[in-house]
Amino acid sequence: MTTINEQQKIQKEFQSRMDQNELLNCMRCGFCLPTCPTYIESGYQESHSPRGRIALMKAVVDGLIEPDEDFEKSLNMCLGCRACEPVCPSGVNYGHLLEEARDIVHQNKKHSLPVKAIRNTVFEGLFPHQNRMRTLTGLLGVYQRSGMQKAVQKSGLLKFLPDSFATMERVLPDVPSLKELKNRPYHLEPIGVRKKKVSFFTGCLMDTMFMKTNDATMKLLQLAGCEIVIPKTQACCGALHGHSGEKNKAKELAKQNIAAFEEIEADYIITNAGGCGAFLIDYDHLLKDEPQWAERAKSFSRKLKDISSVLVELEFHKKELSLDAQIITYQDSCHLRNVMKTASEPRELLQSINGATYLEMKNADSCCGSAGIYNIVESEMSMKILDSKMKNVKDTQAKTIVTANPGCLLQMKLGIEREGLSDQMRAVHIVDLLLEAIEK
Repeated sequence: MTTINEQQKIQKEFQSRMDQNELLNCMRCGFCLPTCPTYIESGYQESHSPRGRIALMKAVVDGLIEPDEDFEKSLNMCLGCRACEPVCPSGVNYGHLLEEARDIVHQNKKHSLPVKAIRNTVFEGLFPHQNRMRTLTGLLGVYQRSGMQKAVQKSGLLKFLPDSFATMERVLPDVPSLKELKNRPYHLEPIGVRKKKVSFFTGCLMDTMFMKTNDATMKLLQLAGCEIVIPKTQACCGALHGHSGEKNKAKELAKQNIAAFEEIEADYIITNAGGCGAFLIDYDHLLKDEPQWAERAKSFSRKLKDISSVLVELEFHKKELSLDAQIITYQDSCHLRNVMKTASEPRELLQSINGATYLEMKNADSCCGSAGIYNIVESEMSMKILDSKMKNVKDTQAKTIVTANPGCLLQMKLGIEREGLSDQMRAVHIVDLLLEAIEK
């Protein structure tokens, strides 16, 4: 609970830091309402809509309300999917407002010792250090391969965890060994004619828990004619920090990545995770007030491309791609679609696979409820959104759900498990499916 003193500090910083012109850009037209999952699933509560949250932020700036627990709850309930931005006639940068507001609240609120310890462990001790991420993932691999996982599942110990936690444990990917995690490439030649030189943002989770998907990404880029350089000094993108009120740490990571990638004269910087890509492409906004970094951040952001975009540009979809007869559907990554403006390319790639039938899912562009760690910290709302999503998935009768982001992938696997459809349906990252299609 925030104290009166904390609320006063928060309000003062809102008045000095929030972009008041951006707050005033909201015309309260309501175009954002039908696109907002939390507004719909909360029973159309205005405080859980983009328009409502902007009104609350403006009220705090104007001193009309206190930034109390209800205000913080409204901010935290937001998925940050940014589906409101493409439909806004005024072009309000809602995502930037939300991140600034969350940062002000978290930096001026005294957290309990357990919460502070968890935040320090995650934001300072784990994600910025890839070697620690590898060690932790390696331990997960031991848990999976040693028989310990099966023993824990049979013991019934998971029943004491929240349902979503227990189910998530079952759908985690089979992770590589610690030796495999440490033996990563830094330069790869194209297969065939060289068309582009690209640098690859490997990410922290993607190059540990989802390492096989990163390997598939690099193989596809090679087959498309790309020379690939992987900077050794790159770091976590900072999205988790930026979305969770740790803006200064996000800036540190952004500077480290910019410095790492600008040493390479590559045509593009490639990502394969929508959430990472959206935060990376926003580095120009994150560092706009730092003269030494603003232009460097813009140069970095201009080179960002999702793997699907570069594959289409290099006509990978015109290669011989085939799968066994099946229906496939696609779940958009919110940040890939709404921030990186990449929506047609994944569909074009999927529609080019011979033998498979692509069916568009109803509301494929709406959030699945993953949103980073949202499905952990706001589990109830996340599961409501997921249950609605799974109704649309089942209507397609698809065998394969394709995603373009690790969080979405785990969330859709979670949905399949919750629906008891594990023997009928699978969820895969788009690059894994494309590699399967070209190797068949």
